[in-house]
Amino acid sequence: MMSRIPLTLITGYLGAGKTTLLNALLRDASAGRIAVVVNEFGDVGLDHDLIVETTEETVLLSSGCMCCTVRGDLVQALEGLFERRSAGKLDFDRIVIETTGLADPAPILHTLIVTPGLGAALRLDGVVTVCDALNGPATLDAGFESVQQVAMADVLVLSKTDLVTPSQAERLRARLAALAPGARIVTATRGAVPVAELFGHGAPDMNGALPEAEAWVNAPAYALSSLPLPPLANPPAPFATGPTHGLFGLAPAPRSSLMTAIAPEAHHDDRISSVSMVFGDPIHPMMLDIWMETLIAARGPDILRLKAVIWADGFDTPFVIHGVQHIIDPPIRLARWTGEDRRSRVVIIGRDLPREALLESLEVLKTRPMVHSQPA
Repeated sequence: MMSRIPLTLITGYLGAGKTTLLNALLRDASAGRIAVVVNEFGDVGLDHDLIVETTEETVLLSSGCMCCTVRGDLVQALEGLFERRSAGKLDFDRIVIETTGLADPAPILHTLIVTPGLGAALRLDGVVTVCDALNGPATLDAGFESVQQVAMADVLVLSKTDLVTPSQAERLRARLAALAPGARIVTATRGAVPVAELFGHGAPDMNGALPEAEAWVNAPAYALSSLPLPPLANPPAPFATGPTHGLFGLAPAPRSSLMTAIAPEAHHDDRISSVSMVFGDPIHPMMLDIWMETLIAARGPDILRLKAVIWADGFDTPFVIHGVQHIIDPPIRLARWTGEDRRSRVVIIGRDLPREALLESLEVLKTRPMVHSQPA
């Protein structure tokens, strides 16, 4: 099976430096042949000396890259790229979506996950959020959307650091690290960042191995990664089988204390939390389905990112799972383990999440389904 094309999503508020970063990326020969998808060419501001040919929907660049505008539907734009690629009219080995005018990257991530044809052709290679060192603190204070963009990032690019003092830049860096503990934070130099810092931070493909999956999950970076699960006064009983659905097709109807509603009146940053857990024993696929389905039903809209590397009982290689809000990508089975470490790792980044209930819910991953014996 052919490898899926990597896709990188570049987001960030107006004036943060997305256009400068994109132009620098398109000038870098080491970036390869990139298809850039934007809302409107005029919004992106491509450097004129990069452009060699323009049509209504496509701009060809001197670097061998191209820029495609979305005339309505993102799915149609992406499918059109692949149709022209299959026909030999275009050649690219990576797609970058620049989210001009879009505050929330979640809808694009939903599109990539739920559209069957795109899911088979593309894989998310990372969310890159550009944060302006000069105006970033005020932007984060002004609206939750900017905080959410940071929390969903795999890579955070700190721009315009030459306009602030080193101590101001360091304070913002610390704030970003608290919002997105697992994200890589890099500083742009004259708006540019080395290609290696921007690419290769998404979920590995099926030909990948455990080390890159572990780097993607980056469980040790999260605040609760080293904490044991708290003992439960009433540990969950094994679930009986029933009507099924879920990732492995095994989950009965969800039920959980995660349903508890939360309506905080706190600083925007305080609404973001992350939980990371490591499991030493294999996880039964049914219990994973139960937990995932419960989490989605109870808190789906509040799950900004879910990343997991799972050692599933009965399988000899690990699975990688990625989710955004109520949409979970089908599990990707990796080609191999590396070394003797076969622990499962789960990371959840969310807003307004009941932390203790979430930790408690993870206990179900330690249980086994209850099997009913058939009457003679």
